[in-house]
Amino acid sequence: MSQRPTLTTEAGAPVADNQHSQTAGPSGPVLLQDHHLLEKLARFNRERIPERVVHAVGSGAYGTFEVTSKDVTRYTRMKVFSEVGKQTEVFLRFSTVAGSKGAPDTARDPRGFAVRFYTEDGNWDLVGNNTPVFFLRDGIKFPDFIHSQKYDPYTNCQEPDNVWDFFSYSPEATHQFTWLFGDRGIPATLRHMDGFGSHTFQWVNARGERSWVKFHFKTDQGIRTLTSPEAEALGGKDPQHHQRDLYQAIERGEFPSWTLKVQVMPEADAANYRFNPFDLTKVWPHQDYPLMEVGRLTLNRNPENFFAEVEQAALDPAHFVPGIGPSPDRMLQARLFAYGDAHRYRVGINSTQLPVNAPRGVKGGARNYGRDGAMRFDGNGGRGPNYEPNSFHGPAQTDASPGLGYAVDGMTGTFVHGKHAEDTDFVQAGALYRLMDEAAKARLVENLSGSLAQVSREDIITRAIAHLRAADEDYGARIATAVQQLRRSR
Repeated sequence: MSQRPTLTTEAGAPVADNQHSQTAGPSGPVLLQDHHLLEKLARFNRERIPERVVHAVGSGAYGTFEVTSKDVTRYTRMKVFSEVGKQTEVFLRFSTVAGSKGAPDTARDPRGFAVRFYTEDGNWDLVGNNTPVFFLRDGIKFPDFIHSQKYDPYTNCQEPDNVWDFFSYSPEATHQFTWLFGDRGIPATLRHMDGFGSHTFQWVNARGERSWVKFHFKTDQGIRTLTSPEAEALGGKDPQHHQRDLYQAIERGEFPSWTLKVQVMPEADAANYRFNPFDLTKVWPHQDYPLMEVGRLTLNRNPENFFAEVEQAALDPAHFVPGIGPSPDRMLQARLFAYGDAHRYRVGINSTQLPVNAPRGVKGGARNYGRDGAMRFDGNGGRGPNYEPNSFHGPAQTDASPGLGYAVDGMTGTFVHGKHAEDTDFVQAGALYRLMDEAAKARLVENLSGSLAQVSREDIITRAIAHLRAADEDYGARIATAVQQLRRSR
């Protein structure tokens, strides 16, 4: 048998006894001088970093993205898409939104679908969800929305009154609520759901021509979902059911994959498109802008250490590379600040240097003048200058034009989101409801009414049902009937 390595203290000194504390005699009290004991307990007390306010329950894996079509090179100069067959390492983090650490990952909740591409031009983070839309179109409402979904300050429980009260005053959420309480609200596994960039992004090609783009990851395993009773049973037996399924599938060599497809809108179309193309509560119907295949993402490697590689993963939608940039989407604009700021709070100012977050696709790694800060664990730039410009051959700008931009006009101020010809808060929610077959409609009504019937105030119920009636009269009427029946039976 090979000799085991020697256990040491944090400072590297060998540990003689890791089973017994130093005491004053066999029956005496523990001694303050037992540095190994104190260091071990102090480190244990500090093992956890602040959990994410949202998306705290997560899973992750590594894989590759391979380009299968060159069609998009006419729209973007992103090197990751430059040639058929090109492969790029990726990391994908899945998550639920509302639950705190330890909550079951089978909850009825949107799933985060956050992909990091380790490209030669730096990390590109596409931080989306498993739904193509969201509850809100303006980031200023996001803290209030999350507070309504999280634990009540008095009861310390998630309260249906809060969830539905916020919805009743936020008609733009009707589309996402219809998704959430429909069949796809609970995927059977993380492998059997689609992913979306959700937002509208900007592409620019080698000629400087701009387009608007949406990203769709279509599961190659097929869509599978759970009913509410199935999810409750699975989550009760194993709160980490989705985490375990993903881990085990990869370990046994059943590597899940998704086909990446995009919708591309010419820049000029946006002004007169029938829906506001930058409204996160809306989709672009495929008949208007068909899906185009780009490549395939395959997950084939589990992290070696969950904390180091999943809990400390800091994906940021502001991480763009040449050829892609933001749009006027108000939710995206808010996230461009919020995510990076959350990581600097949770993990620290040097979180981007951690192995999972470092730009491993870039030869030589990141090169900049960021210095110092808590837990700086590299050479901190050595003796090189920490300012720019300088005369000492430090990193310098490329002077290359990014080509990204869009025209703006008008006075600054606070404004209602711009309306387009067919924009209402309800039109796409109604269309989604009418696409469902009768069995799917019945499950939607059962799921939604079961939650709404728990609300204590009639005025909240009335406002919420009014939104559903505005989407589709049959939809609202069936919910109203089901809620009344449930409330009478209690």
